[in-house]
Amino acid sequence: MNKCLANICQSFSSACLLYWCLFSTNTFGSCPCFQRADIAVAPLTITLVREEVIDFSKPFMSLGISIMIKKPQKSKPGVFSFLDPLAYEIWMCIVFAYIGVSVVLFLVSRFSPYEWHLDETDEAKDPQTPPDPPNDFGIFNSLWFSLGAFMQQGCDISPRSLSGRIVGGVWWFFTLIIISSYTANLAAFLTVERMVSPIESAEDLAKQTEIAYGTLDSGSTKEFFRRSKIAVYEKMWSYMKSAEPSVFAKTTPDGVARVRKSKGKFAFLLESTMNEYIEQRKPCDTMKVGGNLDSKGYGVATPKGSALRNAVNLAVLKLNEQGLLDKLKNKWWYDKGECGSGGGDSKDKTSALSLSNVAGVFYILVGGLGLAMMVALIEFCYKSRAEAKRLKLEKNAQNFKPAPPANTQNFATYREGYNVYGTESVKI
Repeated sequence: MNKCLANICQSFSSACLLYWCLFSTNTFGSCPCFQRADIAVAPLTITLVREEVIDFSKPFMSLGISIMIKKPQKSKPGVFSFLDPLAYEIWMCIVFAYIGVSVVLFLVSRFSPYEWHLDETDEAKDPQTPPDPPNDFGIFNSLWFSLGAFMQQGCDISPRSLSGRIVGGVWWFFTLIIISSYTANLAAFLTVERMVSPIESAEDLAKQTEIAYGTLDSGSTKEFFRRSKIAVYEKMWSYMKSAEPSVFAKTTPDGVARVRKSKGKFAFLLESTMNEYIEQRKPCDTMKVGGNLDSKGYGVATPKGSALRNAVNLAVLKLNEQGLLDKLKNKWWYDKGECGSGGGDSKDKTSALSLSNVAGVFYILVGGLGLAMMVALIEFCYKSRAEAKRLKLEKNAQNFKPAPPANTQNFATYREGYNVYGTESVKI
């Protein structure tokens, strides 16, 4: 505040005599501080009640009511925490996809004639009665092939038919996307600190009774809830004014101390600027959750009708346009923070991938399986038709016995020297 006041005084080239004064936020009109001082720079929220007795400059800092809770402990990883990167419904869909792909691969291998084959050694054993052609993709081999592909380990058998290769191709693509997504999200889960907060908003506070919450016993925050006509805030005010023991703190340090000693069972409602500042100070055991409940600002106070108000307004606007006010806040809130960089509502969180994130790969898988079934049916029909034509030709060839030529007997008789007319002839 000293730095802010010094910049304001410098802006309108006036000498400022600085002194400290303690006053109650409920006694602005009769406070001797405002009878002696020309300017008051403090975390004074601009409100209607205060504006009636003093003048405020344009706000030099924006803020709102926020929620402070004790920082929860890191969640301990569970036995099956490796499943966390993907949502539960994705794991279930993967299991069903694995079974479905195996069954489809088994069916297309049965339909497609190109999966039935004989080795040369089998054909050489008994040429008269060749054995039934074997098929590598029984149900167990199909399950094994799908599992090997999903684990990216391969298998000792592979599809021969086009339909079987389509099944294998879409399954490989499916596993590529799933495993890549899992690996990327797993890295985030392992590197980002995960803390589970029981409260995320004012609505969460209002609908539960396990965690108590309160405000300063006097000030703009309490007045906000007392005057609010919003249902959620009316419910919160009804709870706070009737809570036993009292949830109102006499001072901000008292409220912060209560949060730290409550083991997560008390939330303190205070202005966001103070909340963010305390969050960056040791012992670093508090945190701001959710967004601000309202929007307001801090202003420089002057006596009612003071001629300095316009000069202060111009000074505040000038400092704001130069970015000096934001620079000062970053310096004292975050650059000099004791709990690491970052501030405000920026929290490192990682959520599990939902089904909507990877739904496309499931669509591709289903489309590929359907295409493979169609190709297998076409192959089956084509091969059946070709086989029927071949059998028909063989049958026609067996039934066809060509008759001997008409002059065969005459030619033989002539060769033997006999008269074709039945009379004896001279042999040649």
